[in-house]
Amino acid sequence: MQVFTDGACSGNPGPGGWAWVLADGRFGSGGEDHSTNQRMEVQAVLEAIRALDGPLEINSDSTYVVNCFKDRWYDGWRRRGWRNSQKKPVANRDLWEPLIEEVEARGDEVTFVWVKGHSGVELNDRADELAVAEVDKIKERMSASKPDETVDVPWDVSKAVWVVGTTTPDSDQAAHVDRIVASLAADDADTLVVSGLRRGVELLGAERAMSLGLSIAVVLPFADPAQKWPDDDRARFDRAVDAAQHVVTLNGRASEPGPAVRARNGWLAEAVYAAVVVDDDSLADQIDEAGITVLRG
Repeated sequence: MQVFTDGACSGNPGPGGWAWVLADGRFGSGGEDHSTNQRMEVQAVLEAIRALDGPLEINSDSTYVVNCFKDRWYDGWRRRGWRNSQKKPVANRDLWEPLIEEVEARGDEVTFVWVKGHSGVELNDRADELAVAEVDKIKERMSASKPDETVDVPWDVSKAVWVVGTTTPDSDQAAHVDRIVASLAADDADTLVVSGLRRGVELLGAERAMSLGLSIAVVLPFADPAQKWPDDDRARFDRAVDAAQHVVTLNGRASEPGPAVRARNGWLAEAVYAAVVVDDDSLADQIDEAGITVLRG
């Protein structure tokens, strides 16, 4: 069985896509937000081998892939402890190792053929189209997740603290939010508590700030995100919005809440000097990388 594989990348590194395709129309494709062209070429072959049984002739326009198996580069990699001839760690080892294991396990069933890219080979061109389409999907999603730079920050950033975290806090985490916001109020009565008002830590933090007389600012990813909330939660949301000194509504889509919230988070990272993050290490890391002081809870 002939299978054609290809990888694509925008920026190299950048958003990447991989694909494999058969003459009968079957195919597989996927991608990574941050990848390289060589990485996607290897991924395409690995995914094809995992998906397809029996003898396979893998057609690839990547000499990186084909020559690895033709010249058995991996023998030297293993002998040197997964270092290349320049004694540097082998790039993409996390993909090469499982691919090599799959090929060796299949024995003579798997062979490799190099084809010239963009030379009119129909299935090679089709694999390229599929890989590029995956790149375009990722770029579109990432573009939708970018901060809305058209909305200016309407407050003094040096006074603004973002309170954010898990949407399902337990009693200990809720008590921790209370203590943190009380500490912010004790340190500086002019502190502005900034919240996206998602259920959980964000809504709790805003409510605690209001009870202590602190000003709050609300940043919504799109208009009326609480539209389908239960009545009690909706009432809490409305009270916080009504009490807010500032309300900012970004242009995210309610039909795509994930990208909209990521865009909101990106905007907020430019709108505060510090963030309190409760039980969300991934978000804490992202905020920290943006150069914002992070207090983890």
